[in-house]
Amino acid sequence: MNKLEKIPGNAKTPAGATQPFLWPVRVYYEDTDAGGVVYYANYLRFMERARTEWLRAMGFEQSVLAAEHHALFVVRAVNIDYLKPSRFDDSLQVTVEVVNVGGSRIRFLQRVLRGDEEIVRADVDVVCVNTDTFRPARVPREMRITIGMGMEE
Repeated sequence: MNKLEKIPGNAKTPAGATQPFLWPVRVYYEDTDAGGVVYYANYLRFMERARTEWLRAMGFEQSVLAAEHHALFVVRAVNIDYLKPSRFDDSLQVTVEVVNVGGSRIRFLQRVLRGDEEIVRADVDVVCVNTDTFRPARVPREMRITIGMGMEE
C-alpha cells in the first residue's frame, strides 16, 4: 500500500491521529498564471492555510497563542517539489503531517493532492518565536501534548 492510499477523504481528521490532516482547496482563476496553471507560489499559500486550519482543528487559535503564550509561528525553511501542474477549477486537498517537534521547531510534511495524484510535496520547518523579541521560544507545552510529540522537558 502506498502512502496516498492511507490518506482519508475527510478534511477533519482528528488531531493526534496518525493520518494526515486534510484541507480542501478549489483552484480559482486568480490562483493561475498566464499559462493557465497554478502559479508556483500559491501552493505556499494553500499550505499556510492548511496549517492554520490544522491548528484550529486541534483547538489552538493563533491570536490566543500570541496573547496568552506570547508565541508566534514563522516559516524558517521550505523544501518543495512541484511534481505536476494543477489548473483552474481543480479540486485539491492539502495535507498537514507532523514529522517532528523540537523545543522551538515543528517539521511538517505537506502534500497537495488531486484525487490520488500527488501534485506538490514539501518539507516545511516552522519555528515558534516570542511575540516581543522574535527570538526562538519553546512550542507551548499544551501544544506539544496535543500533538503527542516532543514531550521532553
